Amino acid sequence: MRDHFARLDNPVWHALSKTQRTLGSANHGACRYLAEVAPFAATATPKPEAFLALQALLGQDDHVIVQSLSPLAVGAGLLAVQLGAVQQMIALEAPPDDPVDGLVHLGRSDTEDMLRLAQQTRPGPFARRTQEMGRYIGIRDQGKLIAMAGERMRLEGFVEISAVCVDDGYRGRGLAGRLVNVLRREILLRGDIPFLHVLDDNAPALALYRRLGFENRQAFLLYRLDRCDVLSQ
Repeated sequence: MRDHFARLDNPVWHALSKTQRTLGSANHGACRYLAEVAPFAATATPKPEAFLALQALLGQDDHVIVQSLSPLAVGAGLLAVQLGAVQQMIALEAPPDDPVDGLVHLGRSDTEDMLRLAQQTRPGPFARRTQEMGRYIGIRDQGKLIAMAGERMRLEGFVEISAVCVDDGYRGRGLAGRLVNVLRREILLRGDIPFLHVLDDNAPALALYRRLGFENRQAFLLYRLDRCDVLSQ
């Protein structure tokens, strides 16, 4: 069981190694999602040669976001800027059944509305093809998308819930929690374990997920890595 949960210590690597390999690129020591899908990348190990492998996947003036259990030492060719820290949370039990009125499945035809809501509410990175990572659901009011949530990283045995956001005019109605519970129940019924990531300074979100039954599992440092090739003299 311990080895099973250990995959969550490097979720991007395990997602792109198998379940989501068509949504990214990889080499012997590193992987990344396509930029139009998600900004995340990972290395197989924290060793310097793995970061050289990651550098090879980045174009000029390119950047990615990585999560790490410890401070990074990336070496020449990459610039690491710490963005903060995140808490990884998991839920092992299904929530009570609570049907959501007006629930809709969100797909490619909803992309513009999803991007608009994400830009307004800033739930975390959300790109034009992010909705290809898994199932996304939402709520519309007179045609307007007012809330959504979806599945982002998917790896063997685990599915991440992400892009949880609600239009400012509809906050305080419990919509975010109800959408999370819909996805959580579906994930557990498929035999997987739902998890999510929350910036550790986002007290309202942390409190919400704890009320819903999520528990802290692991803390990570979050870094932006920029390619900055050193020119030979």
